[in-house]
Amino acid sequence: MQEFLQQLVNGVSWGSIYALIALGYTMVYGVLQLINFAHGDVFMLGAFFGFYFSRWTKIAQEPTLFGFFATLLFAMAACALVGVIIERAAYKPLRERPRLTALITAIGVSLLLENGGQLLFGVDPKFFPSLISETRLYESANLVISNLPVIILVVSLALMLLLRFIVMKTTIGKAMRATAFNREAAALMGINTNNVISFTFLLGSALAGAGGILVALTYPKIDPLMGLLPGLKAFVAAVLGGIGNIPGAVLGGMILGVSETMVAGYISSTLRDAIAFALLVVILLVKPTGLLGSRVGEKV
Repeated sequence: MQEFLQQLVNGVSWGSIYALIALGYTMVYGVLQLINFAHGDVFMLGAFFGFYFSRWTKIAQEPTLFGFFATLLFAMAACALVGVIIERAAYKPLRERPRLTALITAIGVSLLLENGGQLLFGVDPKFFPSLISETRLYESANLVISNLPVIILVVSLALMLLLRFIVMKTTIGKAMRATAFNREAAALMGINTNNVISFTFLLGSALAGAGGILVALTYPKIDPLMGLLPGLKAFVAAVLGGIGNIPGAVLGGMILGVSETMVAGYISSTLRDAIAFALLVVILLVKPTGLLGSRVGEKV
């Protein structure tokens, strides 16, 4: 039982990170019907922004909770700016073009960020500083709970609740929901849909940046290609929960994180990555709209 609880703690920690990244996919898809494949690379940029910020400000020399939150907020702000620039420069000019054009552009932006990251940051891995000293909160024969997974879970849940509040309780959130429901009708009602779309990219990219910092806390080896696989898995999580559905992205992320750790712990660690894509195949065969998604008719 203690071994099971250990795997569950690890799975929930990873699942919360997948959920953060998946929220960016699902928000952009809900508003634009666009799968932003560059989103995983924004996650990578978050880790590098935090890496250089912590070194420039000397935060890395002395791990503190204040330094962690300062680095987290900087990475989120920087990634939010990158997300807005990507939307304005790459996606906005193609908004009235066929969806396939925007999809190919998203793949191109992803490759640009990956290869640009290799040129800018170098191909050698960097080692992220320990922003928080790891301490064990509970320890027994087969169960060890440290402060890092607890902090990751608490920060992730706080950001998800903040996103929920913004979407459901604020004016811009109401505009986002209106734009997602019918962009043309929202524009006719006086909503500046361009600003709403940019704000959606801003929010999603900020969450991806936070995910980059949280992953780097646990796995401090970062490189310009680190966002490729987590980005794909977060996309699987979004589809699993129902892409376009915010609670579905959270549910899908948690299911994926727990499934990965259980497979790695009880079957084989080599199947850890395969389980994500196996779940994708199953959900597309059984319920293509996702667990919380609903079928929507489209006029031709």
